[in-house]
Amino acid sequence: MAENGPQPCSTTVPQNSGSGQGRISEWVKLNVGGTTFMSTRTTLCRDPKSFLYRLVQEEPDLNTDKDENGAFLIDRDPTYFGPVLNYLRHGKLVINKDLAEEGVLEEAEFYNITELIKLVKEKLKERDAKQNQNFTKSVYRVLQCSEEELTQIVSAMSDGWKFEQLVNIGSQYNYGSEDHAEFLCVVSKECPNNINGTESESTDKVKVRYKGLF
Repeated sequence: MAENGPQPCSTTVPQNSGSGQGRISEWVKLNVGGTTFMSTRTTLCRDPKSFLYRLVQEEPDLNTDKDENGAFLIDRDPTYFGPVLNYLRHGKLVINKDLAEEGVLEEAEFYNITELIKLVKEKLKERDAKQNQNFTKSVYRVLQCSEEELTQIVSAMSDGWKFEQLVNIGSQYNYGSEDHAEFLCVVSKECPNNINGTESESTDKVKVRYKGLF
């Protein structure tokens, strides 16, 4: 969010103007897609690189027509202009639930409001990350293996499986005088979450051998 407030607009008064004559009004009318908005020049000049800043200058470098009421004509969707104008007013991003963030981003890019573009993109990233969490789940597998088999398990992991934990459960077999250590190897993988719950339960059950798992 921008730390600096609205930038001053060029609204000087001609030297020979009468009382109030020739003075540029602080209030500006905008006709966005057939809907009239009113705001101050100070608000519209918040971003000195924006389309709106250039539009309301005393000598604008944009060729924009006006309607019969003197409002600047802008051929954009008025529905998504509200969040843009509100950001210029108070520096915060507020989007109604019935509006798509992509639509606000499109307008922010058209009006070239740098900080607003950053805020909307951050909001989109947060939304997408939250959706990804809702549609994925962690599947864990526990494999019982010997010390000799452990290396094979680690080298055989693929397709998104990753090692989580290794637990030494001691020796279960004794051949002669040698102990053969046994381990529990815990692995995990991020899998799509089956919303309908029709996924076979057998795919999530604990397996005690590594063969055929990866």
